[in-house]
Amino acid sequence: MRKFLAIAAALAAVAGCSTGTDAVVRGTEFDFVAPGGKLEIAYEGADRKKLPELTGESLLEAGKQIKLSDYAGKVVLINIWGAWCPPCRAEAPELQKLYDENKDKGVQVLGIDVRDDSRSQPEDFMRDRDLTYPSIYDPGSRSLLALKGYPRNAVPSTIILDKQHRVAQVFLIGKLKSDLEPIVQKLAAEPA
Repeated sequence: MRKFLAIAAALAAVAGCSTGTDAVVRGTEFDFVAPGGKLEIAYEGADRKKLPELTGESLLEAGKQIKLSDYAGKVVLINIWGAWCPPCRAEAPELQKLYDENKDKGVQVLGIDVRDDSRSQPEDFMRDRDLTYPSIYDPGSRSLLALKGYPRNAVPSTIILDKQHRVAQVFLIGKLKSDLEPIVQKLAAEPA
């Protein structure tokens, strides 16, 4: 009987994972899957799915809530980072340059600080690097729950949304301004 239950459970698990093809999105909302373990995934046209509302407390303005919908009509680059993360130290100044040079073109950078239990460390991280783009303080990764299937251990990582807040690009590795700028500029030039 145990063997039968184990086989039935294994078949149910396999069946649950095998719906559809190796699609990255299902339905109308974004549902992340990394096909073939890819670290860089681009979405075009109908493959772009809307990100659900993302919200959390501002890192530098305690008590203030930041919502993705605050940036309606803008291309939004969401960067998941932590003060404890060495690659984030190199990436953050690059994101600031990108933001400074493209914010007047309708591009918003939004950070999500994860796994920093003490608020003072990520606050210092931002101040020491003169980072002016907003960040959500998310020590328990609760804000990331809106990102169905998104790997919470992928730090740093970046999600780029088009003006309709549909996912256009995902990077599960750190990136430089030169890697990201052509993408955000292309999306900023798209009709709303």
